[in-house]
Amino acid sequence: MEHPPYRLAEEFDRFLGDPDDPGEVFSYARCAELDEKEEFPADICDRFQEWGLSDEYVPVEYGGRLHDYEQVLQLIRTVARRDLTCAIGHGKTYLGGVCVWVAGSAEQGARLGADIMAGVPVSLGLTERAHGSDLLANDVHTCDKADKADHWLVSGEKWLINNATRGSVLSLLTRTHPDGGPRGFSVLLVDKRELDEGTYRHLPKIPTLGIRGADISGIAFDGARVPRSALVGTEGAGLEIVLKALQLTRTMCAALSLGAGDHGLRLGLDFAEERELYGRRLIDIPQARHVLAGAAADVLLHEAVALVAARAVQTQTAELSVTSAVVKYLLPTGTDQLLADLTGLLGARAFLKGVHANGRFQKVERDHRIVGLFDGNTLVNLNSLVNQFRPLVRGFKRGTGDTAGAGAACDLATPLPPLDPSKLSLVARHGSGVVAGLAASVEEITRRAARNPALDPVAEAARRLLAVTTEVHAEMEAYQGVLAEVPAAAFEVARRYTLCWAGAACVGLWTQSTDRLGDDPGTGALWHDGLWLRAALDRLLVRLGEPAGNGRETGEELLGALRDARSSGRLFSLLPQRVPERRPAMPGAPSGETERTSC
Repeated sequence: MEHPPYRLAEEFDRFLGDPDDPGEVFSYARCAELDEKEEFPADICDRFQEWGLSDEYVPVEYGGRLHDYEQVLQLIRTVARRDLTCAIGHGKTYLGGVCVWVAGSAEQGARLGADIMAGVPVSLGLTERAHGSDLLANDVHTCDKADKADHWLVSGEKWLINNATRGSVLSLLTRTHPDGGPRGFSVLLVDKRELDEGTYRHLPKIPTLGIRGADISGIAFDGARVPRSALVGTEGAGLEIVLKALQLTRTMCAALSLGAGDHGLRLGLDFAEERELYGRRLIDIPQARHVLAGAAADVLLHEAVALVAARAVQTQTAELSVTSAVVKYLLPTGTDQLLADLTGLLGARAFLKGVHANGRFQKVERDHRIVGLFDGNTLVNLNSLVNQFRPLVRGFKRGTGDTAGAGAACDLATPLPPLDPSKLSLVARHGSGVVAGLAASVEEITRRAARNPALDPVAEAARRLLAVTTEVHAEMEAYQGVLAEVPAAAFEVARRYTLCWAGAACVGLWTQSTDRLGDDPGTGALWHDGLWLRAALDRLLVRLGEPAGNGRETGEELLGALRDARSSGRLFSLLPQRVPERRPAMPGAPSGETERTSC
């Protein structure tokens, strides 16, 4: 099956060249050099601009090419697979523009879109040194002056802002009513090029453990004159606009975790293929095979969840408050654990520079740690789910939620409708259509298993998932209406809910799309007899406290598919995609012999 987002990502990857070639602008060697110097990857971002990546951040109605959020997911994943610093540093511009895409005027959208497509960096001024995630406590404010009819005078400091110094345009959350409160904040689109000198200053770059080259700094305002036309949406709607915009960005953060998982898994596999221990290669040792198979299962699980979530941006927009919270919790934490598991496989070489793969593993591991923190950390996202327990429980009992939208998200052949930002909601009022559709998907797999006994293990795992999902919703009832002083037990129930949602998304994706993908010569083996779904459900059920299934046999099949993808120059993925990297020398090949993928 030719799936356009993967084809475009393959084209982009090919344009960027072989990352193993130090002569390429976007090479592993260049990224390591910039990391060592803690230098922003400006030349690499210029390469993105040459291809037109910035155009993909701008909706088509404002002159760009953004019409498919799954497409954005795959493009950022492509960058993140090579280097997270570059993905975060460049992708921040998308984050900076989203408030305008959600609530801005046509004039603001057209102007900002033209800037972004011209390569102007944009940032989001959200957090402050003293307040972190507590946006209602923010201090950056507008002052009452005689010229307020024409301008706001903005004062205060934003801190830990990506691209605060490099960015020319800033979407700024500011207090426009002295008493603050939910309706006391507004978003201003501040163009630093138009501010008077001396009314703002950049704060020093903050040294960080990972993404060392990123511009993580801050900005301070002192009576900066910002025109009234800079207001995004209506005055007092700033907090709502930001929270809705974050639903989009949190979902797209999945691309960062996907790329990091792709990179880490490949490094782990190559190490196991090359390393000899106790007289045999590491890949032939059962425990090493078990670790690699588990990591491979997690990579496909995360990809399936991200695919459904990215498509749900457009097919289930009103439920994105749930989707984004699930994804922003589950994928960063899951990828951190995946990398931790692979660290045990690599041993000391996981921490060393200039040894295995020039130290790329230690870089991706520390770079990825920050993904779980920005755009709302893990606790913020779990708390968002706790706040929605009441409609989620009610929707599950009634079987409501946007099941049609969920079906469209899971069927990769269904064209996506245009995004309608007006449908974004702070609460999924009718529940989750993805979870509501689980029972029907389980029935479908059971019917298929009656005709194909090879699917029996998948059908059994799906039925177990449905039973646990029912139990989790019963647990959620005890915490309905909890808004303040949320007990630790409620966070644990929310964590379990994310696993149930992920399982429902995986089951839905397989049932809706397998008939079109099962015969693909590249990835069909993963879909045939439900291999990837079997592996994903086993991982989820264990994390839900259920007994493991027949994981060893499944793991061996999955490991075989992983090794085949690597040796044939394909991305290990649910859908076919070739990569421009050198293929490793296969066992028995002459020393030093390598192959390149054909693109």
